[in-house]
Amino acid sequence: MIIRVREDHIKLGQALKASNLVETGSDAKEVILNGEVFVNGEQELRRGRKLYPGDIVEYNGESIDIL
Repeated sequence: MIIRVREDHIKLGQALKASNLVETGSDAKEVILNGEVFVNGEQELRRGRKLYPGDIVEYNGESIDIL
């Protein structure tokens, strides 16, 4: 899955919602705080983590390439 950022970055919670891997912001918050989301291979617990082109998000067996 690919997400193209319109600004210089997108926040992690927004990326999960934009990719339809979660339905709501509260769902994104829950899976992030539960330690289920990885950015560039490292567990990420911050919903507001800024993602930039080249970052890769992994959740629930899916990956999101940020372009």
